[in-house]
Amino acid sequence: MPRSTDQPAPSQAVVDALGAVPSASYVLTSAHDGCRSGSLVRWVQRCSDLPPMVMVAHRKGHPVEPLIRDSRTFALCRLDDRDLLLRRTFETERCHGDDPFISVPARCAPGGSPVLSRAHSYIECELLRHLDIECDYELYVGIVRTAEILRGADEPAGRVVAAAALRRPA
Repeated sequence: MPRSTDQPAPSQAVVDALGAVPSASYVLTSAHDGCRSGSLVRWVQRCSDLPPMVMVAHRKGHPVEPLIRDSRTFALCRLDDRDLLLRRTFETERCHGDDPFISVPARCAPGGSPVLSRAHSYIECELLRHLDIECDYELYVGIVRTAEILRGADEPAGRVVAAAALRRPA
């Protein structure tokens, strides 16, 4: 089987068809033994109703991978498309051991995964399968254990709260 780097670039028709697949911005998070990490992911898909399951495609080589492997849990925090701070914070490549949650408010989900306070919602999953396929991404399949809507769709992504926190007392 040829490796992914040997594959020709997809045609414009393939690119256009894949562009029609529903998407949203999510941060994949996990924690284990005092370490936390997270990464912006491009593809999340519901894959089962009973039990409820999701599948995540994540670029290989990120420090969140061993945390998911060892903790057997991960969370998906859905971002507001207008929240550039969280997008920039979690799309940046990090070294193993760097904690991106130091600069953004977060709490722990029941299974221990970090949940961004500014997220629209989150889904926490127990890892069911990890698939390392012959390409630049790997797949995680998780059984949904908890989920919560944190904000309504029309609420801002924490800009007002953040601005109020930065004001100095009179």
